[in-house]
Amino acid sequence: MQLILQCAGRVVVSGIGKSGHIGRKVAATLASTGTPAFFVHPAEASHGDLGMVTRDDVLIAFSNSGETGELLSIIPIVKRIGARLISVTGNPQSNLAKLADVHLDAAVEKEACPLNLAPTASTTAALALGDALAVAVLDARGFGEEDFARSHPGGALGRKLLTHVRDVMRTGNAVPEVRESTPLAQALMEITRKGMAMTAVVDTDGRAIGVFTDGDLRRLLETPRDWKTVPIGEVMHRNPHVVNQDQLAVEAVQVMEANRINQLLVVDDEGRLTGALHIHDLTRAKVI
Repeated sequence: MQLILQCAGRVVVSGIGKSGHIGRKVAATLASTGTPAFFVHPAEASHGDLGMVTRDDVLIAFSNSGETGELLSIIPIVKRIGARLISVTGNPQSNLAKLADVHLDAAVEKEACPLNLAPTASTTAALALGDALAVAVLDARGFGEEDFARSHPGGALGRKLLTHVRDVMRTGNAVPEVRESTPLAQALMEITRKGMAMTAVVDTDGRAIGVFTDGDLRRLLETPRDWKTVPIGEVMHRNPHVVNQDQLAVEAVQVMEANRINQLLVVDDEGRLTGALHIHDLTRAKVI
């Protein structure tokens, strides 16, 4: 692990056959967890790709037997370049193991294959060692969720950890907004125009002081009365649930789920209304 942590270049992973498949996966895992890494096929390395390797790199070579000819043929050049070598083999006495700066023993008693021929248990052991190495390095680097998200921006985790409220909220004329003195009938027109099934209620300084939703309207209509001219301030919910535009979108989801609501007002540090958020906005952004 120390060789990788101290590596000033990149981790180059190599192997052939089934070991090559394991090597590709380990290289991908390292790269996605904060360690620059790539895979080089040993046969291609012998025909020019070895130029990708520098003295600042670390080479991880996978070979169950430890005697893979294509790998052994490039090791002297790798050593001459000055790169460090980690071998993962099932034979600690093999040439590849002896030439390595560090050897990881992936020996198994027998393959899972009933013929004891097809690489099965041995590849599983090699993969487990490679993944354990990647995780140990990840932990030593202090690699966290946000770091992981930055290298996976197209994935679900990336969207959840990198998307802020400001990235998905509605702003400007798309935000339903009325004053406390606005008649209910006029407030309902604002709700209809903006299509968020609610309207924010703000004071003269633009601070969010309340909210009125379609659900509130249905509950009002259960009581016979001419509600059209009633000021929205009399029937709104005061102290509405709000989020700041700089919060993560997943935090907005948590507020909605905890309070069983579908809309949120977005405010700045002074409580002034800056936007609004509907659960559909979060769904479209694939945050949920």
